[in-house]
Amino acid sequence: MADATFDTAIERSLQKRYHQPSGVEQFGIEAIPEAKKTVRWYDLFAIILNFLISPSTILRGGLGVAAGLSFQASVTAECSGIVVAAVFYVIMATVGVDYGIPGQVATRAVYGLRGSKMIPSFLRSIASCYWFAFQTVIGATAICAVLQKLTGVQYSLILVSVIFGIVQAFVAIVGYESLKQLSRVALPVKLLMFAYLFVLLANQADPNFAPAAVWSFPGKSGWNWVIFVAWFNAAASGWLTMITDSADFCRYSRSRMDMWIGTVSASAVGTMISGSLGAYAAAATLGKTANPFVLIAGVSTSWITLALILVFIALDNWTINVLNLYTGGLSISNMFDKLGRFWTTLIASTFGIALSAIPDVLNSYLSYATLLGNFFSPIAGVLVFDYLILKRTRLDVPALFTMDGRYRYWGGFNLVAVAWTALGFLFYMFCVPATWIPSLCTIAFSGAGYTLTSLAIMGRSRVMQLGSEAAAEPVPIAVAAD
Repeated sequence: MADATFDTAIERSLQKRYHQPSGVEQFGIEAIPEAKKTVRWYDLFAIILNFLISPSTILRGGLGVAAGLSFQASVTAECSGIVVAAVFYVIMATVGVDYGIPGQVATRAVYGLRGSKMIPSFLRSIASCYWFAFQTVIGATAICAVLQKLTGVQYSLILVSVIFGIVQAFVAIVGYESLKQLSRVALPVKLLMFAYLFVLLANQADPNFAPAAVWSFPGKSGWNWVIFVAWFNAAASGWLTMITDSADFCRYSRSRMDMWIGTVSASAVGTMISGSLGAYAAAATLGKTANPFVLIAGVSTSWITLALILVFIALDNWTINVLNLYTGGLSISNMFDKLGRFWTTLIASTFGIALSAIPDVLNSYLSYATLLGNFFSPIAGVLVFDYLILKRTRLDVPALFTMDGRYRYWGGFNLVAVAWTALGFLFYMFCVPATWIPSLCTIAFSGAGYTLTSLAIMGRSRVMQLGSEAAAEPVPIAVAAD
C-alpha cells in the first residue's frame, strides 16, 4: 500500500510538472519505480512480435526476391539479419530492466548529457518519424488498392496516408499501458489473418502460387552473396536503429529473463512469419510483386477477404507505429527535458504524419535504410562496448540527471565517443566492402576503437576515467525517481 501511494504521488508530481492530462503515462525520462515493474515475458513477446509482423518486414522479404534472391535466400537474409542485430539489442535492453530508465537517458552515460541529446536522440527522433511514415505509406498503399477493388473509386494515397497516420497516433500518445493492451488484443487476430493469407495465396489457380513452386523458386540470382548481404544488412540496419530505444519497451519488465525470452523469441518468430509472406508473394509472381496485400487485393474477388485485409492492415500498422511514435517521443523528451512524454509524443506524431504525405519514403527504402544504418551501426558499437566492457553493466543513475555528475565529461560531451561515432560513419561509408556485412564490421570497428582509446586516455584524464568506469554500487531505482 505504501509503495502504491508513493508511486501515485510521483505520477501526480510529474503530471503537475509537465502539465500533462490525466489518464496518460506520466513517466518520460524518469526511472520507473520498482513496484511498477510487473510486465512478464509474454507481454514483451506480444509487443515485439506485433512490431515485427509489419509492412516493412513483409515488404523487405518480397523486395529481396524482387532483387534476385531465391525464396529461401530472401527469408534467410531477413531472419539472420534481425536475429544477429537482436544480440546487440538485448544487451542494451538490460538497461531498462535493471534501472527502469529509457534507452536515450542511458546514452547520457556514454555520450555525455549534452552529447546524448545531439547525437543518438536527434538521430533516433528522425528514424522514428521516418519508420512511422514508411509503415503508414505501405499500409495506405494497400488500403487504397482494397478500397478501389471494393468501391471502384480511386483514392488519394496522400490523403489516406495522412488520415491513417492520425488514427494511429492516439495509442502512442496515451502511453505504455495502452500499447500493452493493444498488443494483447491484436496479436491473435494478426496471427490468424497471416495464416488465412498464406492459405489464400497457396490456393490460387496459378501453379506458380503452389507452396512447392514458391519454396523451390530460384530467383534471378539464387543465393548471390552480394545481394544476400545487401538484404541481410538492410534487415540488421533497420533493427539497429532501435538499439537506443530497446530499454524503452523493457523498463516495466519484471526480470532480465522475462526480457530475454520475450524479445529474442519474438525476433525470430516475427521475422520468419513476416519475411516469408512477402517473399511468398514475390516468388509466386516471379519477382514482379513485393507487396502481398496489393497482390491479394488484385486476385481476390471476395468482399469478405478484402474487408479482412483492411482490418489486418489497420491493426498491423497500429501496433507497429505506436512503438515508433512512443520511442520517438522519449527521444525528444531526452533532448528537451522540460517537456513531458505526452507532449513530445504529440510532437513526434505531428512530424511523422507530415512525412507520411511524401510517397518517396517508400520508393527509396533501401537508400534510407542503409543511410540510417550508417549512423546507428557506429552508435551501437560505442554503446555496447562501453556498457559491457568499460562500465560492466553498472550505471550511476542519479548522475544521468545532473550536469555536476560523472557523466558531464567535457562540457557535457564525451569527445571520444563522438569521434569514434564519426569515424565509424566514415568507415561504413567509404572503407568496408559491401560484401563484408557493413553494419557488423562497423560495430566491431567503432566499438573496439572507442574502448581502446578510452582505456588509453583514462590513465591520463580523471574526467574520462570517472565517466567511463563502472559505478561502485548499483543505485536503487527509487533514488532516480526522486
